Amino acid sequence: MHSLILVRHGKTEWSRQNRFAGWADAELSASGIEEARRAGAALAAAGYRFDLCHTSYLSRAARTLEIMLEALGQSDLPVARSWRLNERHYGDLQGSNRAKMALQHGNEKLANWRRGFDSRPPALPDNDPRLPERDQLYADVDPALLPRGESLADAAARVAPYWREDMVPQLRAGKRLLVVAHTASIRGLVTAIEGLDDTSAAAFRIATAIPLAYSLDDDLKVLEKQTITSGWSSRLRHFLNKRKPGSRISWV
Repeated sequence: MHSLILVRHGKTEWSRQNRFAGWADAELSASGIEEARRAGAALAAAGYRFDLCHTSYLSRAARTLEIMLEALGQSDLPVARSWRLNERHYGDLQGSNRAKMALQHGNEKLANWRRGFDSRPPALPDNDPRLPERDQLYADVDPALLPRGESLADAAARVAPYWREDMVPQLRAGKRLLVVAHTASIRGLVTAIEGLDDTSAAAFRIATAIPLAYSLDDDLKVLEKQTITSGWSSRLRHFLNKRKPGSRISWV
Protein backbone atom coordinates (compact mmCIF):
# COMPACT_ATOMS: atom_id res chain seq x y z
CA MET A 1 0.00 0.00 0.00
CA HIS A 2 1.28 3.47 -0.92
CA SER A 3 0.54 6.68 0.98
CA LEU A 4 0.00 10.11 -0.58
CA ILE A 5 -1.30 13.23 1.17
CA LEU A 6 -2.37 16.33 -0.75
CA VAL A 7 -2.82 19.67 1.06
CA ARG A 8 -3.83 23.08 -0.21
CA HIS A 9 -1.90 25.93 1.43
CA GLY A 10 -3.45 27.97 4.25
CA LYS A 11 -5.37 31.21 3.81
CA THR A 12 -3.51 34.28 2.60
CA GLU A 13 -3.94 38.02 3.04
CA TRP A 14 -4.97 38.19 -0.61
CA SER A 15 -7.77 35.67 -0.08
CA ARG A 16 -9.08 37.93 2.71
CA GLN A 17 -8.93 40.84 0.26
CA ASN A 18 -10.76 38.76 -2.39
CA ARG A 19 -7.90 39.10 -4.88
CA PHE A 20 -6.71 36.77 -7.64
CA ALA A 21 -3.35 35.42 -6.49
CA GLY A 22 -2.32 32.99 -9.21
CA TRP A 23 1.46 33.07 -9.50
CA ALA A 24 1.81 36.19 -7.33
CA ASP A 25 3.64 35.41 -4.11
CA ALA A 26 0.89 36.18 -1.59
CA GLU A 27 1.91 35.47 2.01
CA LEU A 28 -0.02 33.41 4.54
CA SER A 29 -2.32 35.32 6.85
CA ALA A 30 -2.33 34.74 10.61
CA SER A 31 -5.31 32.41 10.20
CA GLY A 32 -3.49 30.59 7.37
CA ILE A 33 -0.51 29.97 9.64
CA GLU A 34 -2.82 28.52 12.27
CA GLU A 35 -4.57 26.37 9.66
CA ALA A 36 -1.21 24.95 8.60
CA ARG A 37 -0.26 24.18 12.20
CA ARG A 38 -3.55 22.39 12.79
CA ALA A 39 -3.17 20.40 9.56
CA GLY A 40 0.25 19.15 10.65
CA ALA A 41 -1.04 18.33 14.12
CA ALA A 42 -3.99 16.42 12.64
CA LEU A 43 -1.67 14.29 10.50
CA ALA A 44 0.59 13.65 13.50
CA ALA A 45 -2.39 12.63 15.63
CA ALA A 46 -3.51 10.23 12.89
CA GLY A 47 -0.08 8.59 12.90
CA TYR A 48 1.17 9.78 9.50
CA ARG A 49 4.91 9.88 8.76
CA PHE A 50 6.56 10.87 5.51
CA ASP A 51 9.72 10.26 3.50
CA LEU A 52 9.58 13.03 0.90
CA CYS A 53 7.73 16.30 0.34
CA HIS A 54 6.74 18.28 -2.75
CA THR A 55 5.62 21.89 -3.02
CA SER A 56 5.46 24.77 -5.50
CA TYR A 57 7.69 27.78 -6.09
CA LEU A 58 5.18 29.98 -4.25
CA SER A 59 5.88 30.91 -0.64
CA ARG A 60 2.33 30.37 0.63
CA ALA A 61 2.63 26.66 -0.16
CA ALA A 62 6.25 26.33 0.97
CA ARG A 63 5.51 28.10 4.25
CA THR A 64 2.44 25.92 4.88
CA LEU A 65 4.61 22.83 4.36
CA GLU A 66 7.30 24.18 6.70
CA ILE A 67 4.76 24.78 9.48
CA MET A 68 3.18 21.36 8.97
CA LEU A 69 6.55 19.61 9.16
CA GLU A 70 7.31 21.42 12.41
CA ALA A 71 4.03 20.12 13.86
CA LEU A 72 4.85 16.62 12.59
CA GLY A 73 8.34 16.73 14.09
CA GLN A 74 9.83 16.07 10.63
CA SER A 75 11.40 19.41 9.73
CA ASP A 76 14.47 17.67 8.27
CA LEU A 77 12.61 15.91 5.44
CA PRO A 78 13.83 16.51 1.88
CA VAL A 79 11.58 18.91 -0.06
CA ALA A 80 11.31 19.11 -3.85
CA ARG A 81 9.96 22.37 -5.30
CA SER A 82 8.54 22.68 -8.80
CA TRP A 83 6.90 25.46 -10.79
CA ARG A 84 4.61 22.76 -12.20
CA LEU A 85 2.89 22.65 -8.79
CA ASN A 86 2.12 26.39 -8.86
CA GLU A 87 -1.43 27.69 -8.76
CA ARG A 88 -3.24 28.34 -12.02
CA HIS A 89 -1.91 31.49 -13.70
CA TYR A 90 -4.75 34.02 -13.78
CA GLY A 91 -3.22 36.16 -16.53
CA ASP A 92 -4.21 39.80 -16.53
CA LEU A 93 -6.63 39.23 -13.64
CA GLN A 94 -3.73 38.47 -11.31
CA GLY A 95 -3.63 40.80 -8.33
CA SER A 96 -7.07 42.27 -9.04
CA ASN A 97 -10.05 42.26 -6.71
CA ARG A 98 -12.62 39.68 -7.84
CA ALA A 99 -15.65 41.85 -7.19
CA LYS A 100 -14.16 44.74 -9.17
CA MET A 101 -13.36 42.40 -12.06
CA ALA A 102 -16.95 41.13 -11.99
CA LEU A 103 -18.19 44.70 -12.26
CA GLN A 104 -15.75 45.45 -15.08
CA HIS A 105 -16.21 42.30 -17.17
CA GLY A 106 -19.59 41.04 -15.99
CA ASN A 107 -20.40 38.35 -13.48
CA GLU A 108 -21.11 35.69 -16.10
CA LYS A 109 -17.85 36.18 -18.00
CA LEU A 110 -15.77 36.18 -14.83
CA ALA A 111 -17.54 33.06 -13.58
CA ASN A 112 -16.72 31.33 -16.86
CA TRP A 113 -13.05 32.34 -16.63
CA ARG A 114 -12.92 30.94 -13.11
CA ARG A 115 -14.99 27.76 -13.45
CA GLY A 116 -15.07 26.88 -17.16
CA PHE A 117 -12.61 24.03 -17.61
CA ASP A 118 -11.25 25.26 -20.96
CA SER A 119 -11.80 28.99 -20.48
CA ARG A 120 -8.68 31.19 -20.23
CA PRO A 121 -8.68 34.62 -18.61
CA PRO A 122 -7.10 37.51 -20.58
CA ALA A 123 -3.38 36.82 -21.00
CA LEU A 124 -0.65 39.08 -19.63
CA PRO A 125 0.48 41.47 -22.37
CA ASP A 126 4.02 41.72 -23.71
CA ASN A 127 6.48 43.44 -21.34
CA ASP A 128 4.11 43.18 -18.39
CA PRO A 129 6.22 43.17 -15.18
CA ARG A 130 4.13 40.25 -13.90
CA LEU A 131 5.32 37.91 -16.69
CA PRO A 132 6.97 34.82 -15.12
CA GLU A 133 9.94 35.04 -17.51
CA ARG A 134 10.76 38.44 -15.95
CA ASP A 135 10.91 36.88 -12.47
CA GLN A 136 14.26 35.47 -11.28
CA LEU A 137 12.32 32.75 -9.47
CA TYR A 138 11.81 31.07 -12.87
CA ALA A 139 15.29 31.67 -14.29
CA ASP A 140 15.87 27.90 -14.50
CA VAL A 141 12.67 27.27 -16.51
CA ASP A 142 12.44 27.39 -20.30
CA PRO A 143 10.54 30.66 -20.99
CA ALA A 144 8.54 28.87 -23.69
CA LEU A 145 6.97 26.71 -20.97
CA LEU A 146 5.91 29.60 -18.74
CA PRO A 147 2.25 30.67 -19.06
CA ARG A 148 0.76 34.12 -19.47
CA GLY A 149 -2.67 32.89 -18.41
CA GLU A 150 -4.17 29.43 -17.95
CA SER A 151 -7.48 27.62 -18.06
CA LEU A 152 -8.20 24.91 -15.51
CA ALA A 153 -7.36 22.39 -18.24
CA ASP A 154 -4.01 24.09 -18.93
CA ALA A 155 -3.02 23.96 -15.27
CA ALA A 156 -3.99 20.29 -14.95
CA ALA A 157 -1.95 19.44 -18.06
CA ARG A 158 1.05 21.31 -16.62
CA VAL A 159 1.00 19.10 -13.52
CA ALA A 160 0.67 15.76 -15.35
CA PRO A 161 4.37 15.35 -16.33
CA TYR A 162 5.47 16.03 -12.75
CA TRP A 163 3.11 13.33 -11.51
CA ARG A 164 4.34 10.78 -14.04
CA GLU A 165 8.05 11.55 -13.94
CA ASP A 166 8.64 12.47 -10.31
CA MET A 167 5.91 11.30 -7.96
CA VAL A 168 4.95 7.98 -9.54
CA PRO A 169 8.49 6.52 -9.36
CA GLN A 170 8.81 7.65 -5.75
CA LEU A 171 5.50 6.07 -4.78
CA ARG A 172 6.42 2.85 -6.56
CA ALA A 173 9.66 2.84 -4.56
CA GLY A 174 7.61 2.88 -1.36
CA LYS A 175 8.11 6.53 -0.43
CA ARG A 176 5.39 8.19 1.62
CA LEU A 177 4.68 11.57 0.02
CA LEU A 178 3.33 14.82 1.42
CA VAL A 179 2.38 17.40 -1.24
CA VAL A 180 1.46 20.98 -0.34
CA ALA A 181 0.31 22.98 -3.35
CA HIS A 182 -2.72 24.87 -4.70
CA THR A 183 -6.25 24.18 -5.87
CA ALA A 184 -5.37 24.01 -9.57
CA SER A 185 -2.26 21.88 -9.20
CA ILE A 186 -3.96 19.53 -6.74
CA ARG A 187 -6.85 19.29 -9.21
CA GLY A 188 -4.32 18.13 -11.81
CA LEU A 189 -2.91 15.50 -9.45
CA VAL A 190 -6.36 14.24 -8.48
CA THR A 191 -7.34 14.09 -12.15
CA ALA A 192 -4.31 11.88 -12.84
CA ILE A 193 -4.83 9.72 -9.74
CA GLU A 194 -8.57 9.19 -10.12
CA GLY A 195 -8.93 9.50 -13.89
CA LEU A 196 -11.46 12.35 -13.66
CA ASP A 197 -13.30 13.52 -16.75
CA ASP A 198 -13.41 17.23 -17.57
CA THR A 199 -16.72 17.84 -15.81
CA SER A 200 -15.58 16.17 -12.59
CA ALA A 201 -12.22 17.91 -12.75
CA ALA A 202 -13.86 21.32 -13.17
CA ALA A 203 -16.09 20.62 -10.15
CA PHE A 204 -13.14 19.64 -7.93
CA ARG A 205 -12.80 21.65 -4.71
CA ILE A 206 -10.35 21.45 -1.82
CA ALA A 207 -10.48 23.60 1.32
CA THR A 208 -7.43 25.35 2.71
CA ALA A 209 -5.13 23.22 4.87
CA ILE A 210 -7.33 20.13 5.15
CA PRO A 211 -5.30 17.06 4.16
CA LEU A 212 -6.67 14.77 1.47
CA ALA A 213 -5.24 11.30 2.15
CA TYR A 214 -4.91 8.53 -0.43
CA SER A 215 -4.02 4.89 0.08
CA LEU A 216 -2.97 3.41 -3.28
CA ASP A 217 -2.35 -0.16 -4.41
CA ASP A 218 0.75 -1.35 -6.30
CA ASP A 219 -0.77 -0.10 -9.56
CA LEU A 220 -1.42 3.25 -7.84
CA LYS A 221 -5.17 2.73 -7.97
CA VAL A 222 -7.15 4.26 -5.12
CA LEU A 223 -7.86 1.87 -2.26
CA GLU A 224 -9.06 4.53 0.17
CA LYS A 225 -9.54 8.28 0.14
CA GLN A 226 -10.38 10.47 3.11
CA THR A 227 -10.13 14.03 4.38
CA ILE A 228 -8.46 14.55 7.74
CA THR A 229 -10.11 17.26 9.81
CA SER A 230 -9.45 18.42 13.35
CA GLY A 231 -12.00 20.41 15.29
CA TRP A 232 -15.12 22.28 14.22
CA SER A 233 -13.34 24.99 12.21
CA SER A 234 -11.74 22.58 9.74
CA ARG A 235 -14.95 20.55 9.45
CA LEU A 236 -16.86 23.77 8.71
CA ARG A 237 -14.31 24.83 6.08
CA HIS A 238 -14.58 21.43 4.46
CA PHE A 239 -18.40 21.62 4.42
CA LEU A 240 -18.55 25.18 3.04
CA ASN A 241 -15.98 24.39 0.39
CA LYS A 242 -18.23 21.67 -1.01
CA ARG A 243 -20.93 24.22 -1.76
CA LYS A 244 -20.93 25.79 -5.20
CA PRO A 245 -20.25 29.55 -5.36
CA GLY A 246 -23.35 31.68 -5.05
CA SER A 247 -24.52 34.29 -7.52
CA ARG A 248 -23.27 37.33 -5.62
CA ILE A 249 -20.26 39.08 -7.13
CA SER A 250 -17.91 38.43 -4.22
CA TRP A 251 -18.52 34.67 -4.62
CA VAL A 252 -17.80 34.52 -8.34
